[in-house]
Formats: sequence, C-alpha cells, structure tokens
Amino acid sequence: MEAAQEKIFEVLRRYWGFTAFRPAQEQIIRSVLDGRDTLALMPTGGGKSLTYQIPALVSEGICVVVTPLIALMKDQVDRLRTRGIRAVAIHSGLSPRQIDIALDNCVYGDVKFLYVAPERLSTEVFRLRVARMKLSLLAVDEAHCISQWGYDFRPSYLRIAELREQFPEVPVLALTASATAKVAEDIMYHLHFAEPHIIRSSFARPNLSYSVRHTDDKNGQLLRLVHNVAGSGIVYMRTREGTEQIADLLRQEGVTAAAYHGGLGHAERSLRQEEWLSGRTRVMVATNAFGMGIDKADVRFVVHYAPCDSLESYYQEAGRAGRDGQRAYALLLAASDDRERIVRRFDREFPPLEKVKDIYEAVCSFLQVGIGDGGGASFLFNIHDFCMRSKLYSGTVQSALKLLQQNGYLTLTDAQDNPARVMFCVSRDDLYRLRLKRDELDPLIRTMLRLYNGIFTDFRPIDEGELAAWSGYTVERVRELLKRLWQLRVIRYIPSNRSPILYFNEERLPRADLYIAPETYSRRQELMHERFERMIAYTANETECRSVLLQRYFGEEHPVACGICDICLARKRAAKTTAAAATSEVREDPQSALCDELLRLLAEGPADPRMLSLRVACAPDLLSRAVRTLLDKGAIRTRRDGWLERAE
Repeated sequence: MEAAQEKIFEVLRRYWGFTAFRPAQEQIIRSVLDGRDTLALMPTGGGKSLTYQIPALVSEGICVVVTPLIALMKDQVDRLRTRGIRAVAIHSGLSPRQIDIALDNCVYGDVKFLYVAPERLSTEVFRLRVARMKLSLLAVDEAHCISQWGYDFRPSYLRIAELREQFPEVPVLALTASATAKVAEDIMYHLHFAEPHIIRSSFARPNLSYSVRHTDDKNGQLLRLVHNVAGSGIVYMRTREGTEQIADLLRQEGVTAAAYHGGLGHAERSLRQEEWLSGRTRVMVATNAFGMGIDKADVRFVVHYAPCDSLESYYQEAGRAGRDGQRAYALLLAASDDRERIVRRFDREFPPLEKVKDIYEAVCSFLQVGIGDGGGASFLFNIHDFCMRSKLYSGTVQSALKLLQQNGYLTLTDAQDNPARVMFCVSRDDLYRLRLKRDELDPLIRTMLRLYNGIFTDFRPIDEGELAAWSGYTVERVRELLKRLWQLRVIRYIPSNRSPILYFNEERLPRADLYIAPETYSRRQELMHERFERMIAYTANETECRSVLLQRYFGEEHPVACGICDICLARKRAAKTTAAAATSEVREDPQSALCDELLRLLAEGPADPRMLSLRVACAPDLLSRAVRTLLDKGAIRTRRDGWLERAE
C-alpha cells in the first residue's frame, strides 16, 4: 500500500508538479486502483481529469475515456502531449484514415489515453480494434448522459455497456458534476456496476461570494460591481446582441471589454479569448458558448445578466470565478419580468411533434441527404446558417435536434475545428481526360485518389499538410490548386473551418417512419421546467445561505453556510444591529456613517444618484434609505435635473 501511495505522488509531482491532491481526488484514485467501479460526483473545476489520469499512468495498459465534448477532448489530448504523455482522440471530425492511424497506435504503440466520442463506440472499426487493446481503465465523463432521467440523455452512451461486457475485469470510473439520486442510481445500473459505490466531492466554494440583485437597473448594478471589484471578470448574456451592447457600455465607462459569441469568426474569437486570458482585456461579455476549457485562475467576478435555465448551468458558469482560492464574486441580476420572458422562450423551444418532423426533413434537405442515405455519415452543420435559410427560431431547432438525438436518430457535436473536406463531382473517365489536359493538377489529383477512399460518393475530410507532403507542393499551393479544381467544377471543396458536426446514427427515414416517443418529449419538457423552477427559487430566496442551497441541490447531506454570500452578510449585519440595540450604551443611527459619507461626497459638488451609487460600497436598499433620511432632514435636496446636492 505504501509503495502504491509513493507511486501515485511520484506521478503527480513528475507530470503536474503538485505535491498534494484536492479533496476527494486521492480517495477516488485509490478506489479505482483497488479495482472498484466508482461514481465520482465532482463540481466543475474540481480536477476530475486527474482522477483517471493518475491511475492510468501507474497501471499497465491504456485508459479509454468516453466524452461527448470534442473541444474538451482535444484540449485534454494537447495538455497530456505537452507533458510527454501519449494520447489520441477519435470523433466524427476525423477522416477514416486518421481514425485508423489513431487506433493502430493504440493497439501497437505506447498510447496511454484514448479519448472517444460515444457515437464512435458502435462502429465496426472501433469494436474490432479495441478488442486487441489492453485496457486498464474505462472512464466515462459527463456520465449523467447515460440516464433517461437526466437533462442531457444521449442514447449513444448506452453502448458503453457493450464495452463493459467485452472487458468485465476492467474497472469503470463514471464522472459527473450533476446527478440527482435517481440519475446516480441509473448511471450505476446502465454501466453494470458490480456494487453501488459513490464518492462525492464537496460543492462548497468557500472563497466565492454569491449574490442576487433584484433590480430593473441592471446596467447600474453591473457598473457598480465592475468599478468596485478589481481584476478580470466575465459577464454572461443570453443573446449575441446583448454581448455587443454591454461590451460597448463597459468601454464607454473606461473598462477594456470584448464581446464573445457564436456569430464571430473562429480567428476573431480566438484573438479575443487570448487578449482576455493575457489580461489585455479586463471583462469578457459572452454567451454561454464561452468558458469550456478556459483555464484562468484569477477571475475575480462572474456576472449573470439574467437567470440561467438551471442551477447546473449557473453553478458551472459562476464557478469560473476564484479558482485560485482568493475571494471572488458571483452576481446574478434579476429583473421583475425575467421569469415571464424565459417561460415564453421555453414555450417556443417545445414545438409540436409534427414540427420536429418538419425540422428533421428540412435538415436532411439542407445537407442533401436522401431517404435511405446518411447512416454513419457526419456533416458540417452551422445551425445559424440553417435557421436563417429556413426562417426558423434557433431555440426551436435546437430543441428539435435534442429530441431527435434522444430518440437515437442523430448527434450534434459541440463546435470544433474541422479539417477541409473534398468530394469529386465528375466521373472517373471525365477525371482521366482532365488529367491529360491539365498536367499541373495531376500530382494533386493522383495523391487524393491514393490517400482517400470513397471520395467520389461522399465528402471526405482531407489533411492539406498530408497532401502537400505526398504531392511535393507547399500547403499554400495545395489550397490554391484545390480552389482551382473547385472553380473548374471538378470537386466540391469545403475549406477548414470551425463548426459543429451533425452525425447520423442511422440512415434518413421517410417521414412516416420517424417516431418521436411522446414520453421523451414530455419528460424533457418536465425536466427543463423543473430545473428552471429550482433556479427561480434560488433567485427568490431571501433567508438561506446561497451556498447551502447549491450544496443541497447537488446532494450534500450536511451543507455548511459560507458566511460571505449576500444572505449571510445581511444576517451578520442584522445581528450586529440587534446586539448594539440591546446594550445600554448610547448608539448613533446605524446609517449615520453612510449619511456622513454621502454629505462628504456632495460637499465636492452635485452628483448624479446613479454615479453616486458607484462610489459608495453598500447595498442599494441601504443607500436609498440614507438618501431618504437626508432628504427628510433637509440636509440635501434634489435639483430639477434629478441630481442631488447639499442644502446649505
């Protein structure tokens, strides 16, 4: 046991430079090394990846990691490689040749980690190759996706059970940041756990101060926090337009800020993200597309301009603040009409089942997939382009695709960097005649035919660097020649880009054969409303510690009050006031210090009440009472333009 412990810490120091684990990490690692099937419930940012990476590195064989998040998959592979650890990934964005090479390296090479998207588990090429691998561990990330009671059920996750049957002696580590008791039970059942075994990490963030502000002046409250809390931050908005507007507002106030959303080009998003990570931009105003894989420890505040759809989303996004352990702030702004607007949006996102079928047919037509075709194929799919061309609301389309995914028809991946794709649109005979006439294109055409099978019948991902190496051209020249072939209508060419990929789990069906289970539809609707109601209850809460509410929601039996959220601080202030009133000492008005501060500021000259609030560090209701007290006493007055000034 001591030798195993020494090896664990030696690997931790050697590859990561750490000398100690975070809470629950070591317990999970020991459980896995003991060969126990383990369900680990850990908050986002809690160091989940180490709990399977350490056991894999101290064991002989390869660790298979199932995850639906391709961006995260690539990020993990890159990080492991920078540490000198062999890792590969296979997903829908790779060509068959690239997948073959990756799997061969797992069978014959010294690869330690194989990251795989769940939809690839059922392919014949994966099943044949994995049978020849020596597995040490099966890690399942986002494990709640296997449960039909979860909010993000994916049928492809059920295929993991077949992998377990193939390797019954290999332990499984299931990881998730969000699972109710029912979902946890479902995860262990579908993954064929030998016995129930759950390890929970605390969801408490003792350095993170949660607050909710009920206000119809959200801009004023946002500016107040930004001016009073130093350091970098994130402001989450619901719409692309909102990100641009608030970023512009902050810049007008002298704050370096940038907008981040899916409508920006890949290069622009990367530039803005890098400027924020380096500190050149202080505040990132973003949709929830921002944050996945972000590793910035010194974020001092996260502001939500409106409530999220769920506490899971809120906890994950707010938790990007204060990962360095220093004091940080999570502020949620709530207006009187937020609930009504979000409920209206929910209603739009649950189209009738016939509408779901309409969208299925429209998507197939958009991608030019005929009835009986498309099974096992993947397509670049820009949902915003599709919605614009089809004149459909994006929320309705996303909900329809989610229902189609939960019924096993297709899978929409997260946005990712995609390789160039090519398909010949002439016959082989016509291509031969073209090659006789255009010798300069001949080496490239020959190379494509040699490297890529099926290129006459379907789009095939190509590696422009590989084409350059084999044809003798530079990468820039390859791209020029591909564009020429495109202009000559010899090929259809899609340059490399960043976009989600739509994977067809099975061939396109006639409309009459498309079946959306009503219980799937109603269950998804119930889950979304149930999660939203819990979010609204958190927002409306005025009596219980916000951290306690979150800990209890995520299943902690003995949550501990944080002492630093708005509720805890208000309770402390009330206790101090009560204690002061109970003594026989003569006390001045508790607000006298605040009144004195306001009089001092107004002695410098008249002030706009909104700007005055930015200079006084106190709750808005306390400030309002102090202003009213001074007005009643005649110490200050309101001018015609609404500004405040001293009365003398």
